[in-house]
Amino acid sequence: MPRKLNPALAKPLTLTPELEAVVGKGPMPRAQVVKKLWEYIKANNLQNPTNKRQVRADEKLLPLFGGEKEVNMFAMTKLVSAHMS
Repeated sequence: MPRKLNPALAKPLTLTPELEAVVGKGPMPRAQVVKKLWEYIKANNLQNPTNKRQVRADEKLLPLFGGEKEVNMFAMTKLVSAHMS
């Protein structure tokens, strides 16, 4: 039986200009935001090579990470959520 998509993940959300600078113009569902965020991180080689769970901030990610230079990937999702409504 196919798994149902969580409706909260499918609902298009309004994105802050800081988040749009990374993932593109909103509104966009949360799942799509996370997918695009990872595409950006991988394309710009922002994972810590010694600990892939850590994501390093560049100038576009810094405002999304609350000024932190490096965040855990699980904390990143929480921090980015503040930029969606």
